[in-house]
Amino acid sequence: MAEAERIIGTPDIPDAAGAEPEQPGSDDAGTQRPDERPRGKRRIFVLFTIAALAYALDLVSKMIVVAKLEHHAPIEIIGDWLKFEAIRNAGAAFGMGEAFTVIFTVIAASVIVVIARLARKLYSLPWAIALGLLLGGALGNLTDRIFRSPGVFEGAVVDFIAPKHFAVFNLADSAIVCGGVLIVLLSFKGLDPDGTVHKD
Repeated sequence: MAEAERIIGTPDIPDAAGAEPEQPGSDDAGTQRPDERPRGKRRIFVLFTIAALAYALDLVSKMIVVAKLEHHAPIEIIGDWLKFEAIRNAGAAFGMGEAFTVIFTVIAASVIVVIARLARKLYSLPWAIALGLLLGGALGNLTDRIFRSPGVFEGAVVDFIAPKHFAVFNLADSAIVCGGVLIVLLSFKGLDPDGTVHKD
């Protein structure tokens, strides 16, 4: 009988040999599964700090441009290669789609809502920076859409950075592009906003 039990083996009964019951969130090697690992603290503060900084820089720069540069000759920064020139843009970033101002306003507002909802499960610092740039830029241009002429939700955005052979843009556009590029890179690396890493 003892020989038979040795060959067949006895069932795993935690209480029988003093074995400890398996801990939830652990695998056979005793390590925690990735979905149960603590992800640190949420990065909401970083997100909104970056957003506030991007928004403030954009807002102040546009106020200066409107007060000092509008209706004046462009200022050459690097010869013909880079100028500051005040332009009112009714379209999207870099002057595209001027016939769809209201649509772009709705899209910008939707982006802000989505980012605010995503912030609740944000644990990744790089994602916080990327979304902060995106949020600050969207808020900057949305402010122009709402408060500048010709009217609410139809306002023209103030652009002033004019590189040679390229569209005129502003700091909000720059923040949106930088945030978007960073999001693409993070997605390619498999890093999710909640701090986990996935592999396809």
